[in-house]
Amino acid sequence: MLLALALTVSSASARDYYTYTAPNGTVVLTDSPDHAGFELWWSDTVPDQTLPNGVPMPRLDRIANLDAYDSWFIEAAVEEGLPAELIKAVAVAESRMNPGAISRAGAKGLMQMLPSTARAMGVADIFDPHESIKGGAAYLAKQVARFGRYESAVAAYNAGPESVQKYGGIPPYDETRTYVARVMGLYEHFRDNRRVTQ
Repeated sequence: MLLALALTVSSASARDYYTYTAPNGTVVLTDSPDHAGFELWWSDTVPDQTLPNGVPMPRLDRIANLDAYDSWFIEAAVEEGLPAELIKAVAVAESRMNPGAISRAGAKGLMQMLPSTARAMGVADIFDPHESIKGGAAYLAKQVARFGRYESAVAAYNAGPESVQKYGGIPPYDETRTYVARVMGLYEHFRDNRRVTQ
């Protein structure tokens, strides 16, 4: 069964998602249903709950495989010198742990890398979650080495390192600022309340 993601706004924005199974078996997941056949799949945030930095709490309980790749996050963390919880936070913000995710911009896989970036990071199969985690972590570590701060590195992961370089930090884009806040909030939540331990 194929999974198509029709994401029309920032991956970090709070919203509802709907699902529809087409006659050919393709499952469509979208935040913008365009006909009555779609059903509500999940509401993105938990009412009246926030991450440590005040960002609305995402519905982590609805991510069935939330902890499935923890051993690979730990492996990548050791290899790249990053906290496993930070890498996992990026994966949740990028794809909600969906290794088959495809964005409208062409980013693919669990860590939502563009094919050119994936190739540069040595990823042969962009939809393989192990390879995606290794490649995404390597790219994130490269940005940390370049900019020296997790927030700037996360911004570069979203908006590109050139934008971070141009503005001397997090670019003044609503999408990127929201994304950085979401990732850093998830990182703090995982670090303090749900450590990556497998």
